[in-house]
Amino acid sequence: MTVDGPRLRIGVLGVVVISLFAALLARLWYLQVLSSDEFQVAATTNTERVVYEEAPRGRVLDTNGVVLVGNRVSEEVAIDKANLSTEDRATALDNLSSLFGIERAELEDRLDDPKASPYTPVTVIDDVDEAKAIYIGERQEHFPGVMTRDVTTREYPYRSLAAHVLGYVGEINDTELSASPTEYRAGDHVGKAGVEKAYESELRGTPGRTVYEVDADGTPIRVKERTAPVPGNDLVLSIDVKVQQAAEQALEATLIERRSTATDDKTALHKADAGSVVVLDPKSGAVIAMASYPTYDPTEFVNGISQERYDELTSDDAGAALTNRATSGGYAPGSTWKLVTATAALRSGMITGATSIEDEGVFTIPDCTAQCEFQNIDAVGSGWVNVAEALQVSSDVFFYKLGYDFYTQRPSKSTDRNEVGRNAFDDTANELGFGTSPGLDIGGDAAGSVANPEQRLELNTMYPDKFPTRYWYPGDDVNLAIGQGDLVVTPLQLADAYATVANGGTKFSPNVGKEVRAPDGGPVVRTIAPRVSAQVALTAEVRDPIMSGLSLVTTGRGTGAGVFAGWDRATFEVGGKTGTAEAGNRLANGTRSKQDTSLFVGVAPMDDPQYVVAAVLEQSGRGAEAAAPVVRSVMGQLSGLEVTVP
Repeated sequence: MTVDGPRLRIGVLGVVVISLFAALLARLWYLQVLSSDEFQVAATTNTERVVYEEAPRGRVLDTNGVVLVGNRVSEEVAIDKANLSTEDRATALDNLSSLFGIERAELEDRLDDPKASPYTPVTVIDDVDEAKAIYIGERQEHFPGVMTRDVTTREYPYRSLAAHVLGYVGEINDTELSASPTEYRAGDHVGKAGVEKAYESELRGTPGRTVYEVDADGTPIRVKERTAPVPGNDLVLSIDVKVQQAAEQALEATLIERRSTATDDKTALHKADAGSVVVLDPKSGAVIAMASYPTYDPTEFVNGISQERYDELTSDDAGAALTNRATSGGYAPGSTWKLVTATAALRSGMITGATSIEDEGVFTIPDCTAQCEFQNIDAVGSGWVNVAEALQVSSDVFFYKLGYDFYTQRPSKSTDRNEVGRNAFDDTANELGFGTSPGLDIGGDAAGSVANPEQRLELNTMYPDKFPTRYWYPGDDVNLAIGQGDLVVTPLQLADAYATVANGGTKFSPNVGKEVRAPDGGPVVRTIAPRVSAQVALTAEVRDPIMSGLSLVTTGRGTGAGVFAGWDRATFEVGGKTGTAEAGNRLANGTRSKQDTSLFVGVAPMDDPQYVVAAVLEQSGRGAEAAAPVVRSVMGQLSGLEVTVP
């Protein structure tokens, strides 16, 4: 062994020791200097807990300031479990279970809800009767750790009125929470439908914030900081509560009445199971009323709703009461569609207001080999009629002829019928908003569907079993011209299209919201302006014959004359268009799976249109029998001539 051996080992050991000390010093410097701020925040976090308090939601008012959705103070039962012994906890839960008739296990689940804050009392029972709240307060020894406290609860004074417009509030779900993780927390309540959802940011307000200092076990020691919640803003709607009431009352009453009347073939009573009404201001696109039947009561959702009840409200077999048929109900429009056919024919120059066609009750497609004849609804002719008169008497033959002429004018690229191309009929339907969503501010408005050659070919290519036909035939345009065939529209789309023609060509995206105001009647925060979505070219030569025809519908030999008999036309002239549409699928015995849909769209006053009212009643018969009387009731309320809601 050399002398250098021990020295070398000592040297290596020295280097190791120095390296270890250097690493230790570097780590200390990192922890105490570089990361001091980070660890200071972590230490503070370990001694502080933040609890948020939901703010009272803003009110929803009608156009005249009537409260449609407000807040009320209710009492709830809460348990402060922070310092509650096992024995006291059992006593409290047993006595609450006995007093309220709630299973002990259910109360346990509510108390141990992971979403509940551990630093504040946990709510276990909502909306407590005052007598029971007093009972608990007077017998505190039987309810250790239990308290009653006032909370703000959503209130719908008119219950089911305008439910599909107003919507409802519920606890935030995982999907909604993941979309707004910094704005909301588990257990928060958010708008789930209608204006409650669409105007959530205005109605919600700013949550309160309380900072607690806690000890090592997480037990609160004191409140370090508290910011009170700020209530949400009020929302004023264009809805008029009295018109809304008139629409809903007339809709329900007429459906009930129709259930005691027989169908045209006398084989059954009308089912008359559902319907809707839309009232628009054609000058702004404002929604004055929107009714859908059957309906529901948003109050059911205030403190949570059972899965069983929710399934019932969404079940088609039970009426699907949560469905807003005014915006998402899909229907064949029947003769109300003749507005579109007439507009397209006049705009394209195919006819003028003076053009007359002889209606002999039957139209036969030239050079036809299959399904060649198309009849009026009663196979009775109307003689020579121009477009205004054809609208008045709802001459199918007049519009069958236009449909065939539209087919012959398609820019065919080949002899293959699936390449006949678009025409003015297709373009006008699209310009008036059919086949696209109207753009309602609260959403939920369906696009519907307008068949055309390109669409048919595409569907046949993608789904040949469901759509076996790939060609476009003359009969397709003929049938489409009177609102039948592969055509689906919503009541809102119908009202919007008639409003566009009534105002001279300005197409609006409908608005339910009117303005946002500061809480409790404060100043206007922002105005919700009308939204113009398109301009449709409508010259006087196009619009005047159509408006004349709509005016004639409610007088003389018009299809709506009987309904409006005795109406004061000099004071408030109402025009419109009836519609009767086949519904459902054709069965093997020749009947259909559903009864006829009744439709009517009214416009008034005709010299300066301010209102468009569209009514659609399912399985209720002809347009003049069911939908037209509903429109008359609503027009009576709007005009003040036949008021049903004082």
